[in-house]
This record gives sequence, structure tokens and C-alpha cells, in this order.
Amino acid sequence: MALRTIRQMGDEVLTKKCREIKEVTPRIKELIEDMLETMYEANGVGLAAPQVGILKRLVVIDIGEGPIVLINPVIVETDGSQTGEEGCLSLPGKSGVVTRPNYVKVRAYDEDMQQYEIEGTELLARAFCHEIDHLDGHMYVEKVEGELHDVVYEEEEEV
Repeated sequence: MALRTIRQMGDEVLTKKCREIKEVTPRIKELIEDMLETMYEANGVGLAAPQVGILKRLVVIDIGEGPIVLINPVIVETDGSQTGEEGCLSLPGKSGVVTRPNYVKVRAYDEDMQQYEIEGTELLARAFCHEIDHLDGHMYVEKVEGELHDVVYEEEEEV
């Protein structure tokens, strides 16, 4: 496994539409592992392949309940709405208010190219939408209501 460089907003690769994955090769398996390691190292909850310079329809997500791998994901159902702060590993130190569905169902393939469906609400629904947007060359800043602002990290108190 290896850490990959996360591409920053302004990098042309982040504006391109990704290609479907036809089969899970050893290189794709390595990419999945590298993306998970990179996401965890950057303290993110999701990472899409174009964010590491690869134009493939691949997303990894972990909102604290274990890793989710989505190959060729498609949103098949949404419901409700939620409005909240959103940030991105490709635009570190910034966030903005974005409205997304509160419930999302995704159809995707796993690492064995077995199709499955997964549902999520709240943060997981937001992560699905955010990361799948990356696969079509879109970033959350296109949906921000108002202005982007600097992320303020709270200092941990010493005990």
C-alpha cells in the first residue's frame, strides 16, 4: 500500500468524467487499498479515484463504520433533504453549506464485481452524493450556498 497525492481544486483531472471499470485487476485492488490508506491519513470520510489522478469510477468511503468500496456507483433513489457544512480533501481548509438528499440508495459493484445496493442517511448519504459527483467531474463548491469559509479546527484541551 502507498499514499497517493490528493489532487487539489484547479487540477484539470477533477473536471473530467471517469470511465467505468470493466474488471477488478490487481492494479485496481492496489488502487482501492492505496485510496483507503490515503483517505485515512488525510482524516477524510470519502475519496474518489479522480482525486488521486485516476479517471475510473471508483469511490471509497468510511464514516466510522468500516470501509465501503463502490465500483461504478449509480444513485438510484433519493429522498428528503439536509443542509450542512461540507468540505473536501481536494480543497483543504475550506468548507461551505450544501443541501443534499437525506436518504440515498446506491447501486454499485464490490471488489469481486458483484452488484449490490447500499442505503445511507445523513452523513453517509452526503458522502455518497459528494464522492459520486467527483466521478462526473463536479465538486461541492458548485453547490455551495453562500460563501466558502475557512475551517476552524478546535484545539483539544489537555487533561
